[in-house]
Amino acid sequence: MSFTLRWLFAFLLLAATYNPTRLNFLRWAEANWSTQMPLVVLAALVLLVGYVIYIRATLRSIGASGMLLVLALVGAILWVLWDFGLVSLDNPGFATWLGILALSIVLGVGLSWSIIRRRLSGQVDMDDVEE
Repeated sequence: MSFTLRWLFAFLLLAATYNPTRLNFLRWAEANWSTQMPLVVLAALVLLVGYVIYIRATLRSIGASGMLLVLALVGAILWVLWDFGLVSLDNPGFATWLGILALSIVLGVGLSWSIIRRRLSGQVDMDDVEE
């Protein structure tokens, strides 16, 4: 699975949870809580499993400081694009999508870090193995 696919799944996870359109879990859950509570809870648990997988893998591979560093790098890139007039943050919906994009890049890098590191350095990472 390539970095692009891992990033895409992270983007879809974040966008399915919340985005500026009407089509997101939070708005759907709020509107259907009283009539479809079991389905809302099931969908929330499915999303939670996705977050646990991504966040746990990201914290194990790059740690909290690595997450902040990747987020700062993405933020600096967006700042440069804004400074050059290539990106406008006047539209709150667009700014929300940029936030989702930035967070998904952090999660995608975190899930793919071992592969990226191996390709850059030639060194292989191994998880702790209990014998």
